[in-house]
Amino acid sequence: MASISEEDLCCPICQEVFSDPVVLSCSHSFCKDCLKNWWTQKPTQQCPVCKRRSSKTDPPLNRVLKNLCESFLQHRDQRSSETSETSETLCSLHSEKLRLFCLDHQQPVCLVCRDSEKHTNHRFRPIDEAARQHKKKIQETLELLKKKLKVCKEDKVKFDQTAKHIKVQARHTENQIKEQFKKLHQFLEEEEEARMAALREEEEQKSRVMKQKMEALSREIAALSDTVRATEEELRAEDVSFLQNYKAAAERVHQRPLLEDPQLPSGALIEQVKHLGNLSFNIWNKMKDMVSYTPVVLDPNTANPYLILSEDLLSVREGELQQLPDNKERFNINYRAVLGSEGFTSGTHSWDVDVRNTTFWELGVLPESLMKIGDKVPGGTWGIWFCDHDTTLLCPVVRVYKKFRRIRVNLDWNRGEVSFSDPYTNTHIHTIRHTFTERMFPYFYSGENCPVTIFPMKVSVTVRQSKYN
Repeated sequence: MASISEEDLCCPICQEVFSDPVVLSCSHSFCKDCLKNWWTQKPTQQCPVCKRRSSKTDPPLNRVLKNLCESFLQHRDQRSSETSETSETLCSLHSEKLRLFCLDHQQPVCLVCRDSEKHTNHRFRPIDEAARQHKKKIQETLELLKKKLKVCKEDKVKFDQTAKHIKVQARHTENQIKEQFKKLHQFLEEEEEARMAALREEEEQKSRVMKQKMEALSREIAALSDTVRATEEELRAEDVSFLQNYKAAAERVHQRPLLEDPQLPSGALIEQVKHLGNLSFNIWNKMKDMVSYTPVVLDPNTANPYLILSEDLLSVREGELQQLPDNKERFNINYRAVLGSEGFTSGTHSWDVDVRNTTFWELGVLPESLMKIGDKVPGGTWGIWFCDHDTTLLCPVVRVYKKFRRIRVNLDWNRGEVSFSDPYTNTHIHTIRHTFTERMFPYFYSGENCPVTIFPMKVSVTVRQSKYN
């Protein structure tokens, strides 16, 4: 085998070691498939090397060559395996088998290495024992990585859901914005049309009056012109003729007394001030009848998945479980609450809530620190709650037993007070006192399918004269 090289055993077509070699009558050999493919592409069956035509469509197998090739491949694979095994298991310094593991150098060594100066006073373990211990360590670390991988995959699912929800939120918010502006545009268009109609009506009315005045003045001019012309003709007549017609001419002249010069009536012109004076302010002032202001708006990103918020974010009720992102601000699935969108760090703030149809509600304020806790608990809530049936609620809020239609919540952050009252009867319900040190958010809890709704405030416009005028 040593006298035969790999080149001698290669097919002239594919340049690889022969596979099922066949021999032609010209003594040239080829891989069976290589020759078949070659002949498929050629018009005649000739030898790819010497171009001699072959008389056999199916050349015989070259068994001797096949045996040589198989033996060569076997020896080559064996040498490759032996080389690989030697490089993996023998010491590169002493060509001895690696039987020990140096704990100090953290590497496999042979028995000669153990007794060498390089490893003096080092600690050793048998290869199998060291491998078992190190595999255990790696396995423990691997388990942590697997857990981390699982968490990352779960987080990726949450992130994907959040990304999709962002798209849904954006499209929904975009539609709401368009709807609001559509109403405002409609109001402005209707207001514009009404003011243009009023202008056209005034124009038509005053144009009609002026037309009547001008027609009357035209008739007067025509009559006076006739009188002047007739009188001038009388004056040009002979004396006798003039005197004969004098009486009629005098009567005709005296019938047209000299009137005062015609004057435009008062208020004849378009009252531009009425149409243009403070136009934008007047429209804005009128617009307040179609808009509302609410001191507290609900934040949907904090709402429990069982809560459904109204389109205007002023009402909340219980509903079916929704697939929402499990973001940090959101109340967990067991605590059906939602927060106001704005927190307060000073001043006095008040909001009214309609609770007339709800049999289970809770109102109050929540400190900002509890918003950052994944699983929120009501332990830091300052408020009151109502339930018309027996229940247990583990929180420091105060229970009320009377059914109310409306609850007014008043937060005085500076004085550290949260008070509750009935605005219909102006009756005080309860006051909680606490020293606030952080931002406080309006808090709403709904446990029924009937909505809890925040009332809008009445909008008014006050005009004051500037002290600098």
